[in-house]
Amino acid sequence: MSTSPILDDLLRHLRPSTSQDAEPEPRRLADRLRQETGTDIALVNGEGRAEVATSGITGDVLAALGPVLTQLLRGQVAAAATQVGAMHVRCELLRREAPRSVLVVAARSPLTREAITLASHTGTVVDALRRVRHADELADRYQHAADRLRAGIFMALMSGDVTLARRMTVGDVPPLLNAERVRLHLLYCPSPERDSIAQTYQDGSGYHGRSLMVRCPVYEPHLICLVPDDDPHEGGGLGAVLRSLVQENPHYALGVSEPQPLQATAEAYEQARHALAAARHTTGRTAPYHGHAPLARLLPRGQADAWARSVLAPIDTLPRLTVDITRLALTFPRLGVARLLGISRNTVTAHLRRVEDALDLDLHDVRVRAELALALAVTGLPPVGDDAGRLPERSLDALLSTEEAATWARTFLKPVENHAHRHLLPTLRAWVDAGTDAQRAARNLDVSRTTVRSHLRTAERLLNRDLLALGPGTHDLVHALRITDRAS
Repeated sequence: MSTSPILDDLLRHLRPSTSQDAEPEPRRLADRLRQETGTDIALVNGEGRAEVATSGITGDVLAALGPVLTQLLRGQVAAAATQVGAMHVRCELLRREAPRSVLVVAARSPLTREAITLASHTGTVVDALRRVRHADELADRYQHAADRLRAGIFMALMSGDVTLARRMTVGDVPPLLNAERVRLHLLYCPSPERDSIAQTYQDGSGYHGRSLMVRCPVYEPHLICLVPDDDPHEGGGLGAVLRSLVQENPHYALGVSEPQPLQATAEAYEQARHALAAARHTTGRTAPYHGHAPLARLLPRGQADAWARSVLAPIDTLPRLTVDITRLALTFPRLGVARLLGISRNTVTAHLRRVEDALDLDLHDVRVRAELALALAVTGLPPVGDDAGRLPERSLDALLSTEEAATWARTFLKPVENHAHRHLLPTLRAWVDAGTDAQRAARNLDVSRTTVRSHLRTAERLLNRDLLALGPGTHDLVHALRITDRAS
């Protein structure tokens, strides 16, 4: 019997694998030993269960070895030799530290020193491979937990609750939460690559230096990156890294928000999302946000608040979860909301149906969605005083007739009113009139659906708004067209 091939095989399994598909095979190693030496082995874990065993070591054999295995696993002895029926058995404690494991070696004839040595080497390698797998599993669990914690912190910031975000870290506050203002970078890249990027720049604490990377729970190609704006080294920090990644990879794109207070992370996210929509249609594939103040902030506050509360009054008695789901569904697709909250798409639809019944409205209507989103945005602004609720209610058309709203609408639509893009505005109007159905809009315009979508992508770049996702960017377009139509 030559021991060299067996030892070579053992050493080969201990080398780091260069193939993602290659996996160590403890059972094959044990079978190889049995084939070469006629010796059976088993690796028994701390619970007394055989994780690897050749055919000669049956459950009856292990049951008979119960008292011996107990002594070994308790650390009372390091090795023991015994006999079970016609089997000559030797048991060896592989590690004294927990979790302990025991190597069982058995043969029909007395065990030779060479067989015992090879079996011990094999058992040590099998145990090492088992521990490596266990360590990899723990690392994966840690990475998963760290991902969930970072996502939780981000969602707390999205709700404007910086204190909750700090409490979630249980005292180990990441540097980002000490920043006064942040920029949100939204990177578009293939999903497997975003995971690699996030892990590459992750530090030992599970964060990313002074920044925070979060895999978007709604859109798989999106990597959310919060970067402090008060960092004097930011020019060479994570923001610069992301820009260089876009330059090096033609399938990447990057949208960057304006600096925002940490509690305004949600606004920074919307800005970056709009900027990303524009960036994907530009040659450099990187775009900062060049927008304007949200419409909700420009309306007469007291009167707008009274209007919004009147609109939302029928859903005041609905569960908070239902209202929160509705708010999210006005920003993300229903499937994305389900993924974000860990519920089914049918559950999301059921909550939205409650709102539709209470308001007697159809949330598939883009104009209804835009009006409801505006009402929710107004009520989400800081309070204006105790007398706000006693102001006379005005209609939405009256609120949108102010000079501030008219200026906002003209500024919003100006990029698509340019003579060079005169074909865009009719397409946008037809698209909204068709309920954002590109096929219906194409029929009404007597053009192809491809032409309509091409015009929409150009409009996204010029307006610096995400239109095709049917979220806030589309709502802004609906309001701008409504204001200018009434003014003409």
